[in-house]
Amino acid sequence: MNNEIRAEIFKRLKKADPTPTTELNYKTPFQLLIAVILSAQATDKSVNKACGPLFKVAPNAEKMLFLGEKKLRDYIKTIGLFNTKAKNVIKTCALLIEKHKGKVPEDRDALEALPGVGRKTANVILNTAFGHPTIAVDTHIFRVSNRTRLAPGKTPLEVEKKLLKFVPDKYKQDAHHWLILHGRYTCIARKPRCGSCIIEDLCEYKEKNLE
Repeated sequence: MNNEIRAEIFKRLKKADPTPTTELNYKTPFQLLIAVILSAQATDKSVNKACGPLFKVAPNAEKMLFLGEKKLRDYIKTIGLFNTKAKNVIKTCALLIEKHKGKVPEDRDALEALPGVGRKTANVILNTAFGHPTIAVDTHIFRVSNRTRLAPGKTPLEVEKKLLKFVPDKYKQDAHHWLILHGRYTCIARKPRCGSCIIEDLCEYKEKNLE
């Protein structure tokens, strides 16, 4: 795939959805951070359902820490891995208060030092909360990048580096959201909806489902 085709892919994605954003509900960088930590191996829908009541009683790091691990578990018990996530969230809140005055740091190393936060989560926060042109590679983006041959790679980091290299600068800010939504609703895992795909003619996938 050449750069001209890559540019056309993002041109079409932008035309179809000019202002893409996360499907997680949040009001502050802190709430986004907690929602993203909870979203690992869980759907955004299930996270939003749990976080609605949770953020009403614990909208910031101080109140979340005061809530405590046991009560937090009650709010998030419908989400997978809730025991581990509750521990990580409480530890993260303690670190945010101790080292960052309760605020979410706008720095990759500081973010990745928080429990439950890896490179993908850090990229989401930097991009969505702070407007950095980072691209977080989740399972959807990994699949779309490899399947279309937009940015093929054997690991999420390899795909991320290729996307940062190949995606035109003017599309980098929103590339993460376009690709994740495309993977979630069109280029789905088992049976991609190639027949209704706006970039089907540009995609290099050999086993297209054109029904």
